[in-house]
Amino acid sequence: MLRLPYFADPANLKVEEEEPSALPEGIMALELLQLAYRGKIKLTPQQARCAIEALPFENPKVSAVAISHMNGNDFASALDRAIERSKAPLALNAPAVIEHDPSELKRPNAGYRRF
Repeated sequence: MLRLPYFADPANLKVEEEEPSALPEGIMALELLQLAYRGKIKLTPQQARCAIEALPFENPKVSAVAISHMNGNDFASALDRAIERSKAPLALNAPAVIEHDPSELKRPNAGYRRF
């Protein structure tokens, strides 16, 4: 009798699929992914992709968080000073006057005409 190798035996080809565990209610994407890579829960590929895509919307990047050194002043007083500065007119320099001789411009493009 001819025997099949162990990897081709139909009894060995049966794959038991585990049903993914129910996710905890109200869990954030970061916590969900941490549970997944620690091996405490098994995520489907769709659940993992959704959690990865939701990360930027749930947790701000460090570069987006405002850091300010107020030197003892509170934010409200700094905001009031900024509003007052924005209401004041801008200090502009006077425009420079270009002096020219009007007799130089007898006709337009005089040096470029051929006739």
